[in-house]
Amino acid sequence: MSKLVQHTSLVPRLIVCLDVAYGCVVKGTNFKQLKDMGDPIELGLKYQSQGADELVFLDIKASVDGQNSALAMINKVAKNLSIPFTVGGGIKNLEDVDKFFNAGADKVTINSAALQNPNLINQTANKYGSQSLIVAVDVNLEANNSLILYTHGGSKKVSKNYDTWMQEIIDRGAGEVMINAMHKDGTGSGFDLDLLSRQYYSIPIIASGGANEPKDFLNAINAGADAVLAAGIFHRNEYTVDEVKHYLIQNKIEMRTL
Repeated sequence: MSKLVQHTSLVPRLIVCLDVAYGCVVKGTNFKQLKDMGDPIELGLKYQSQGADELVFLDIKASVDGQNSALAMINKVAKNLSIPFTVGGGIKNLEDVDKFFNAGADKVTINSAALQNPNLINQTANKYGSQSLIVAVDVNLEANNSLILYTHGGSKKVSKNYDTWMQEIIDRGAGEVMINAMHKDGTGSGFDLDLLSRQYYSIPIIASGGANEPKDFLNAINAGADAVLAAGIFHRNEYTVDEVKHYLIQNKIEMRTL
């Protein structure tokens, strides 16, 4: 594959994200104004049939409302899906991580808990392997052009420097980093290519936030993303996963196909 910026030599992946709140898949803009998009299992099966490489289920209300993790849903997903899936939301400690894996998850993703207890990154990577852990980074480009980290579903600001935190995530043994550009979320203005093109990333980077059309996925991969994640354009049936993959293949990006 010939790209100027490529963090790993793996084939790029297309991931569909299903934000779950109170048992339903939801979608909003800038993490707000949530709308019900359907049943997690039904949607997961649909995206699997369309050729999604992976799925991510995020309980976006868990860390805000202190809900118990939706272990029953994870168990049902594991029994129904054959592609890898990641689960996150409400994880506070290694015991919660254990529960997610015992319920059938292939990977876990942590965000708020990682910032509050960075040792959880080391603990999870040491116990289950780096490949099992995605650290999500919710970052917003503020009005003064500064990059500010957020936790708890984008509701709490964090004082830690973005670049410092990204390097710490890598050093502590995470397998992947999911960059959630909050200022792009649900806007349809494309992924944040500046964030994706930073040169110090030495582990796979998942681009999230802003997808509107197949070209946005191409731009993200060419900017350096190892995987591209989207939700709204698939939930609203504007494009199918296989349509986006076909476009990428036409533009010389290697992709896995059914």
